[in-house]
Amino acid sequence: MSEVSGLPDVVTDAETLAVPDVATRLSIPDSSVHQLVRDGQLLSYRTGGEVVVPADFLDGEEVVRGLPGTITVMRDGGYDDDDILRWLFTHDETLPGIPIALIRAGRHRHVKRRAQAMAF
Repeated sequence: MSEVSGLPDVVTDAETLAVPDVATRLSIPDSSVHQLVRDGQLLSYRTGGEVVVPADFLDGEEVVRGLPGTITVMRDGGYDDDDILRWLFTHDETLPGIPIALIRAGRHRHVKRRAQAMAF
């Protein structure tokens, strides 16, 4: 979980859900949301004393397909969670587009390949 102070406005301005709201949408306990974050299935950050998850990370009642793999690739490549959050919400000319929007559109393999290339 990261602190909001180091994240750009593009991330902190995105719609977020508090952990209890994420838990409700995923039909799991709050503690399981924290476990998903620890396991790299989701990312969270703290803002205003509350732990939140970007709403773009959920698709209805599940985690957006391809997001966990992208997080894993980036963590394995040496990126910390703040860097991953920043990259997911920032336009990337090499894709082109905003990585999280492309993942949500089903282009997660393309985004994951770009993330792998960034690690080397």
